[in-house]
Amino acid sequence: QVQLVESGGGLVQTGGSLRLSCLAYGSTFSINVMGWYRQAPGKQRELVAAITSGGSTNYADSAKGRFTISRDYAKNIVYLQLNSLKPEDTAVYYCNAETGWGTSRLDFWGQGTRVTVSS
Repeated sequence: QVQLVESGGGLVQTGGSLRLSCLAYGSTFSINVMGWYRQAPGKQRELVAAITSGGSTNYADSAKGRFTISRDYAKNIVYLQLNSLKPEDTAVYYCNAETGWGTSRLDFWGQGTRVTVSS
């Protein structure tokens, strides 16, 4: 089992920045991929960025050039740096951890942290 705790959300003006943090604890040795998803009101949850245990990253098109995901393996923390924020970035951001492979894959989620970007 993996537990995830997010922090760092808040209210920011257009063009501002925030850094989200996600602390993982429990069976962190089993984590293959950690990622950030977001869900805006009335919309489906979508991937924002992900990082593998090997350090490879993947970004949604909307995040490229503005957001950066990073991981502190020693502290079991994954960060999401949000720059040049826009009102359409307003959402609840969720941390995700994947363990296992194929049919053994499990997903764990944090409770979410809200990001609100004012125009």
